[in-house]
Amino acid sequence: MYTISGHHHISMITKNAQMNHQFYQKVLGLRRVKKTVNQDDPSMYHLFYGDLTGSAGTELSFFEMPIAGRTTRGTNAITQIGLLVPSFESLVFWKTRFELLGVKHGEITTYAGRDALHFEDSEGLRMILLNNNGEEVPENWSAWKDSIVEQKHRILGMGTIEITVRYLDRLAKTLKDMLGYAEVSRSDKEAIYQSVAGQSFGEIVVEQKEGPSEKPGKGSIHHLAIRVKNEDELRYWDEVVKESGFQSTGIVDRFYFQSLYFRESNGILFEIATDGPGFTADSTVEALGKILDLPPFLEERRAEIEAKLAPLD
Repeated sequence: MYTISGHHHISMITKNAQMNHQFYQKVLGLRRVKKTVNQDDPSMYHLFYGDLTGSAGTELSFFEMPIAGRTTRGTNAITQIGLLVPSFESLVFWKTRFELLGVKHGEITTYAGRDALHFEDSEGLRMILLNNNGEEVPENWSAWKDSIVEQKHRILGMGTIEITVRYLDRLAKTLKDMLGYAEVSRSDKEAIYQSVAGQSFGEIVVEQKEGPSEKPGKGSIHHLAIRVKNEDELRYWDEVVKESGFQSTGIVDRFYFQSLYFRESNGILFEIATDGPGFTADSTVEALGKILDLPPFLEERRAEIEAKLAPLD
């Protein structure tokens, strides 16, 4: 039986791609590893940030939607992103950095059993820096040495993801019975699930909350993608999703990876994505993120697409 090897990427909505790039590369010190477009709507940018090559498990991706309004927070949504940093001292470093740069943040506290620092980006996206405390990270993660943040404190990759739903048991059933996550804690209103035992790079916290569903806008989270190794594994999961009564999109070739999408019973959108071929499929490591890359099926429309996009750099 195949298993989920952790988070792959997570995708959000930004209203302003220039401001987005400024925050994630110049404040958080992540590398912009791919400047491309939404393959389903090439009129909007799709930006990816991560480690040296945008390894699976480090990718934060954003769709630019200039007409996006304010997010109205609520339930039935992915509500918070955890990012791993090396140590408690790193949290102190980041708290000081956020104070100097005017980034909205809280005090150092705990979350899901780890030292934590909550903060928000310039559009209100909620994130948490989590102390990885020297624990192992996926072997494919590789540091970007040109980061503005010194190596001993820089962000490693994705950690615990928080999902808020009306019906906890429904999502629990999907994570445990369909996807094979282990339930590591449970109360009436909260549960924690892990795809890799003891590791936060595959951890999901589920909060139960009544009330209206979130109305997405700038700074909201569109979907969570989880990792599988290759297309053979993806085909297996496509059958599992269908047999569990969910509607699968079937396998979609995104050029940088293959994936499928489904919504669980609360309406949360999941993507299951392969590790490869990765962002170096059409770029050298050195050139990643510097020019507009288009998948082959959009290349013949380059002039039309570029004409509709505002320059980023």
